Amino acid sequence: MRPGDDAFEDPTPPDARAAQLPDDPEDDIYPPPEEAIEVSPPVDVVTIDHAEAGLEPPQVYDPPAEPAQEPVTVLEVERKLRVHGLFRLPDLPSAGAGVARAKKHATRTLTAVYHDTDDLRLARWGVTLRRREGGEDEGWHLKLPVEGHEGAREEVRLPLAAGEPGDVPRELADLVIAFTRNAPLRQVAALRSERTPYELFNADGQPFAELVDDTVSVLDGEHVAARFRELEVEALTPGAALAPIVAVLEAAGAVPGSTPKAMTALGPVTQEPADVPEPQIVGPEDPAGAAVTAHIRRHTRAFLLQDVRVRRDLPDSVHQMRVAARRLRSGLKAFEPMLDVEWSDALRADLGWIAGELGVSRDTEVLQARIDMHADEVGEEFSGLIRAVVDPALSAQWRDARDHALAAMVSQRYRDFLDRLVDAARNPRLNEVADAPAQDALPGLVDKAWKKLKKEVDLLRLDGPSDDWHEARIRAKKARYAAEAVAPVMGEHVKRFAKALSEVTEVLGEHQDAWVAQQTLKTLAAGDGIDGLSGFSLGLLHEFEFEQELFCRNDFVKIWPGVRKAHKKARLR
Repeated sequence: MRPGDDAFEDPTPPDARAAQLPDDPEDDIYPPPEEAIEVSPPVDVVTIDHAEAGLEPPQVYDPPAEPAQEPVTVLEVERKLRVHGLFRLPDLPSAGAGVARAKKHATRTLTAVYHDTDDLRLARWGVTLRRREGGEDEGWHLKLPVEGHEGAREEVRLPLAAGEPGDVPRELADLVIAFTRNAPLRQVAALRSERTPYELFNADGQPFAELVDDTVSVLDGEHVAARFRELEVEALTPGAALAPIVAVLEAAGAVPGSTPKAMTALGPVTQEPADVPEPQIVGPEDPAGAAVTAHIRRHTRAFLLQDVRVRRDLPDSVHQMRVAARRLRSGLKAFEPMLDVEWSDALRADLGWIAGELGVSRDTEVLQARIDMHADEVGEEFSGLIRAVVDPALSAQWRDARDHALAAMVSQRYRDFLDRLVDAARNPRLNEVADAPAQDALPGLVDKAWKKLKKEVDLLRLDGPSDDWHEARIRAKKARYAAEAVAPVMGEHVKRFAKALSEVTEVLGEHQDAWVAQQTLKTLAAGDGIDGLSGFSLGLLHEFEFEQELFCRNDFVKIWPGVRKAHKKARLR
């Protein structure tokens, strides 16, 4: 049966799915029970077919150097205010700001040397890198903005001994390669602060915030080039209410501001846009090239920001970085008629290379989580045996894959690629076709991707090979990304079409994950040292994943007619 027509229906009642599942041709791979012996993790239980995906094979890099010292990360939530030299602090305990008592501490001197590139790339991305002497937290500090949280920054710290001024510790320099790329870090500013701290207590007698009064001198050698005064209110406990304190200070004449001290010292250039500007809003009557530029800028920014998160091993960071790379690759392909083809092909090849380097770690992570979640489905008496085989193998593979990805991300090739990517976002190589109005030029690009998807779907069979379904998944992702790329310009119906395609990619992605799980379980079961009961347990889970694959095919059949209707309403021809 072909799912290419609107009448394509699920021939299998949900209640009869399991009963109608065909026999697994690989049932005989599981060995008979034997005496249990120690399992050594096999190698490469998860692989990416780079050739099929149009990616380069994995490269060989020098292994990443072990950090001399692991940085410590703290969350800093503070509000900054600027005041004049004669400003007098109000009496906070009597001002109704939630402060029961304020304890003044001795004034101390802090000196800080700030580091950045010659064109202040870090500052323009909202990042601060300094070496500070004096105070309780002296040391090297890398401050990174927290997206969606005003006044919050994550501070990555190393001790003073990690490096002298001008010699940025590699552990911090590597974290910001996405912003610095091939540009060296150097000293750009030196500040001396006379700091008077006030510890603020709530009604329960607990300290919940700190107010510091800083008189800051901008140093030019031994001379003071400028001087200003600043207040900072910082939370000491999660969720501490800073707004009432800030309100009282503002009423007394303080002016709110979020500019870090170094950026104040360095001047207005720090307020200029980052080297990848925010994408502009594009309308249907604007040139199609503006939509192309907006797309490249949006996902280049996402890629660079996720680069920092990947290096810090933050949740979902590898996945989101690969998504950004795929969206860029798909967009460059979809917009190809408006671009210099040689230029876009070279950039797509670079994006494919780094996506491949990141792929094994992400795929292994997903697979391990999937098998761990599904192990209980085959019975409590077997789940422990499954995890005893799977977890050591995949954990070892994930560590190796992550080390490989990080080595790629500090290579010279990667730095050069980032420079080219940033240049592409700033100045994409458009041709004369890009001058046409977006409403005229863009619909056909999406429809082209849709036709390729529909052609693949027309070839699908419920009992067909998994490769056909995998190919349909690839086409669905390309069509989805193309639709998402033009949706901000083309309106609500295209957004709904993109949403419908996202449901397709979700179902087919689940189908692919089930297939990969099966292949991995077969590899593990056939490995040396697997006892019979463990092999039998892996076989049970293999059968479960086989059923999940078939269920996904039936789910696809149900949603496909809705996707076709969404395409018609989008009017993309």
